[in-house]
Order: sequence, then C-alpha cells, then structure tokens
Amino acid sequence: MSYEKVLQAQQVLVGTKQTMRALKEGSAQEVVVAEDADPAITTKIMEAANKAGVPVTKVDSMKKLGEACKIQVRAAAVAIIR
Repeated sequence: MSYEKVLQAQQVLVGTKQTMRALKEGSAQEVVVAEDADPAITTKIMEAANKAGVPVTKVDSMKKLGEACKIQVRAAAVAIIR
C-alpha cells in the first residue's frame, strides 16, 4: 500500500506547497494524494504531476498519510523525492 511507500521513502516533502515545488523542480519521484482532501487542491497537484510525468498514487485518508509522514497533522499530499 502507498502508506508503506511513504514510510520506506528516504526523503519526502509533506504538504501541497512542498509537493508543488518538488514537481516544478523535477525532484519528485512519485506523488501521494489523499482522496479525502479538498478536490481544488488535489486536482492542481495531479495536473502538475501528469504534466511532469510523475506517477500519482491515491490513498484514502489525510490523517493516515500524515501519520505515515510522522507528523501530528493531516497531509493532503506528499512528494517522494529521488
């Protein structure tokens, strides 16, 4: 499951701004997006990832995604860095 990918990744950037920055810089290997996040936010991230040719994986919960990143808050998006 994608939560395990996030847990096993050596470096991740958490949050929409950090994820968008990683996509623009070309350092994102994969993007993980929570399905229960605001569609206005996730749509922009998924479009940017598709444009950059970066695979997008969806998970069901912002809360679980935040926990997988070892943070105390929910996360809408995470970029796994090369």
